[in-house]
Amino acid sequence: MIMPRGADQLLLPVNPFFIALTLLVAVLLEMLPGGRHPAAPDLLALVLVFWNVHQPRRVGVGLAFAFGLVMDVHQGAVLGQHALAYTLLSYFAITIHRRVLWFGLLAQALHVLPLFVAAHLVSLLARLVAGGMLPGWHILLAPLFEALLWPAVVLLLLAPQRRAPDPDENRPL
Repeated sequence: MIMPRGADQLLLPVNPFFIALTLLVAVLLEMLPGGRHPAAPDLLALVLVFWNVHQPRRVGVGLAFAFGLVMDVHQGAVLGQHALAYTLLSYFAITIHRRVLWFGLLAQALHVLPLFVAAHLVSLLARLVAGGMLPGWHILLAPLFEALLWPAVVLLLLAPQRRAPDPDENRPL
C-alpha cells in the first residue's frame, strides 16, 4: 500500500470506545452552561469531521444527523438546523477524506476550512429562513477558529493510535 506523504509511521487500529468517548466529550463541551458565543468554534463539528476523515466507515452521515438533532434540541434551535449542517458537513468530509490525508496538517486545515464555512452558512440560512436574527459578523470567525484548531485536534485524537518507536532496526514494521 502506498503511504500518504504526511504519514511517517503506521498507526494502530482505532478503538471504537475511544471514538465514542471523543464524540461524547465533544457533545458535553458543547452543552456547557453559559450560552454559546457566535464566534466560538463548534467542537462537535470539528470532532465529527476528524472521524469522518480518519474513520469514514465508523462515523458517517447518520451519526452526524443524530448528533445534529441532539444539538438542535439542546440549543432550542430550529429542529433540523444543526442536523442538516452536520449531515452535509459529514457527507463532504467523507467525500474528500482520501485527498485530505495526503497533505500535512496545515494543508489539511485549509482543505477543511471551506467545509466549516459551508456548515455555518447552512445553519445560518436555516435560522434566517425560520425568522431568526443575524448574529453579527462574529459568526465569520467560528469556521476560522475551527480550521486553526484542526492540527491540534489531529495530534490529540491520533495520539492513542501512534506506535511507540521501536529501537529494533531489523524488523520492517
